[in-house]
Amino acid sequence: MSNEPIRPVLSEEVADALAEGRAVVALESTIISHGMPYPQNLETARLVEAMVREHGAIPATVAVVDGMLRAGLDDATLARFGDDRTVIKASSRDLAAVMAGRLSAGTTVSATMRIAELAGIGIFATGGIGGVHREAETSFDISADLTELGHTGTAVVCAGVKSILDIGKTLEYLETQRVPVIAFGTNEFPAFYMRKSGFKVELRLDTPEAIAETIALHRRLGSGTGLLIANPIPEEAALDPAAIDGTIADAVEEARRSGITGKDVTPFLLARLNELTAGESLKANIALVLNNAALAARIAVAGAAGRSQGSSRQ
Repeated sequence: MSNEPIRPVLSEEVADALAEGRAVVALESTIISHGMPYPQNLETARLVEAMVREHGAIPATVAVVDGMLRAGLDDATLARFGDDRTVIKASSRDLAAVMAGRLSAGTTVSATMRIAELAGIGIFATGGIGGVHREAETSFDISADLTELGHTGTAVVCAGVKSILDIGKTLEYLETQRVPVIAFGTNEFPAFYMRKSGFKVELRLDTPEAIAETIALHRRLGSGTGLLIANPIPEEAALDPAAIDGTIADAVEEARRSGITGKDVTPFLLARLNELTAGESLKANIALVLNNAALAARIAVAGAAGRSQGSSRQ
């Protein structure tokens, strides 16, 4: 067996864009396979890819398909992931076993980061990252997304961390991992369904160009970590904090009573919140994902322009 690094299979469009130095944005696939109900999951996947294109970049949805790491999926594969119950959920720790078993998997934030890094894609848009779970002091439940951010150089655009998590502890953990947290156009870290969490962010940047330059300099420093770009949900799509906090607490307690743990917690809570909010949380989820895809594309385009200008000056 070869000791060469694994190279993901790229779609022709993604391969051409990377070879030509054009903007590419990685997208995760657990949002299709495990994050939303069918058919909204497939509709959202198509809308997110269209949003990336609308803002001048090439979408590269990432997944494991029959044991192969893939970046850039055709519509038939997107459709398969939307309604195939044999597709499993894989974080970065699971990738080798999934490949060896010739399985298909939707990739979480950590797995998508790892595959994007192997593919040479520097920026990735998602909904919200995983984090430190509530009561982690007894459960030790901390998402692999955070440690992956501490070891993999991908920049991740998200709407903060899911408000079902402990946001304060998550930010502390990111600081320990040396991960820069950039808030786009705000001084406060967003909380997924809500624009504000009550936690301030030290680094605020107001333009995609400034973020792209920061990402480029961070990489040139050899820091070895990713960057987290926190992009608040659009104001018109945000949920009422007073209402959603109580609903989240009820869903968390229900998961605890049901013995739901580990990577099953987040899908359960998101589905339960959708039921308890009569579909409002799903609408908010879709809005924030599209918003993040748009910002990631704008950053990727600015980064590609900066690289082109740098090359022309040499």
